[in-house]
Amino acid sequence: MIILPAIDLLGGRCVRLRQGRYDDVTVYNEDPVDQAMQFKELGCEWIHIVDLDAARSGIPVNHGVIRDIVIKTGLKIDTGGGIRNMVTLSHLIDVFGVSRAVLGTSAIKDPDFTKEAIRRYGDKVGIGIDARNGFVSVDGWTNDSTMKATEFAIKMKEIGAKTIVFTDISRDGMLTGPAFDATKEMVEATGLDVIASGGIGSDEDIMHIKDSGCAGVIVGKAFYEGKVDLKKCLQNV
Repeated sequence: MIILPAIDLLGGRCVRLRQGRYDDVTVYNEDPVDQAMQFKELGCEWIHIVDLDAARSGIPVNHGVIRDIVIKTGLKIDTGGGIRNMVTLSHLIDVFGVSRAVLGTSAIKDPDFTKEAIRRYGDKVGIGIDARNGFVSVDGWTNDSTMKATEFAIKMKEIGAKTIVFTDISRDGMLTGPAFDATKEMVEATGLDVIASGGIGSDEDIMHIKDSGCAGVIVGKAFYEGKVDLKKCLQNV
């Protein structure tokens, strides 16, 4: 299992939202590139980056920051937020060199684009499934759909998706523990590489979610609040 520390970008700063609410923001670092370098020094190989501005508006305002992180760290970057057309996607992969671009809202709203993206880029394209009460949420978590998360994941598998970034919104930023049962269900129902996100609050939570069979876990607020010893966890997984 890989551990992906999270950098959420809002207004060019490294922040965290509480349960996905844009009106409940904590700024952890004014310089996201500096934060990424800290993760590299701890031994991380991957970083998960979300462009929160783009997730809400569709406008990739933080792409310059993402480019700088790729270039200056040399790490594998898994990024999502507002990737809604081939121009944006190809820019991230072909120009910036990100290792994986994650489609969220566009995956459920624009199936033709999603199919073409997976056809063209294969496993460099992941699918972000953000769930609230078991249903997929879109538009930067501001709207809920009528599609169940596991059903949607299976649909994505059918068109060639290999990796799912699965977030339980109700747990995100709460430090109350990951959605173990829902993650395990997603792994078993789909057979995909599932990256779990949301709720990690301790080193023990990381080891616990590993037992779900997930391929990776994203750690955000728990690291920034000093609840997780990232260097130690990287050595233990």
